[in-house]
Amino acid sequence: MALKKNNTTVTEFILLGFSQSAKIQSILFFIFLSMYILTWIGNLIIIITVIYTPVLHTPMYFFLANLAVIDISDCSVTALKMLWDLISHTNSISFNWCIAQMFFFHCTGGAAVFFLVVMAVDRYIAIYRPLRYLLIMNQGVCIGLVSGAWLGGFAHSMVQVVVILQLSFCGPNIIDNFYCDVPQVVKLSCTNTYVAELLMACNSGLLLTLIFCILLVSYAVILLKIRMHVTEGKNKALSTCSAQIIVMSLHFVPAMFIYDRPFWVSPIDKITSVLYTAITPVLNPIIFTLRNTEMNNSIRKLIEKIKLSKSKQ
Repeated sequence: MALKKNNTTVTEFILLGFSQSAKIQSILFFIFLSMYILTWIGNLIIIITVIYTPVLHTPMYFFLANLAVIDISDCSVTALKMLWDLISHTNSISFNWCIAQMFFFHCTGGAAVFFLVVMAVDRYIAIYRPLRYLLIMNQGVCIGLVSGAWLGGFAHSMVQVVVILQLSFCGPNIIDNFYCDVPQVVKLSCTNTYVAELLMACNSGLLLTLIFCILLVSYAVILLKIRMHVTEGKNKALSTCSAQIIVMSLHFVPAMFIYDRPFWVSPIDKITSVLYTAITPVLNPIIFTLRNTEMNNSIRKLIEKIKLSKSKQ
């Protein structure tokens, strides 16, 4: 079943990507392939370590493992198509696949934003209600929060797609990017897009800014509490919160640059897009593991256990 409206004549979009040079495309293919593989390896290490290490069966690490799943999913939405275009030297995407890519991109991206909110709530309860922490953040609550984050991402994405499907595309079809995203696609519509741009700026940019500001204030309150009142495990708490703040900034700041303004195309947009679609998913597991002694020790023990089991075979 086609997604296009009757007054839409565009059947495909042309993605300009990074370069028209076959040599540069080949170089970029190996660079981005390496980053994609590292994203999988880093996030899989976190997921497997959390699953097979009983001491990490806590709400914080449960959310961290789920965030790793989102990072893999979010990266794959754009990376697979980009890698194929670079190696095959093709640069087109059908209308329906473009819509699908935007849907999954904003679904996983929206879920990641809500997950970062959940992780901030988790740290707030852990610091302000330490004796009731495990009682409040029980298994049912954790699963409910994870489900809520995914539902939030789904709802956010559905709004984007529904608005785009109300537009007509009957003329230009060139997107100056390596994947389909809302700002560039909306600008290609041959109808008035003022209302659509306003709705999407509120649904993306305004929402991102509001959540980011709330999270900054929340972490400031948490850090103040840690500094003034926490004595046992103070360094661990500070390290965990600082890692989450860094990851939060990597997610929010580039996204706000793209969506927090009217949909005009800037040459910097492509660089910004690379930052939060390819680089951030690679950095997230590194940041979380480097600044977390407990995670580092668990990874080492798991590797030693695997080596020991292999040597016995």
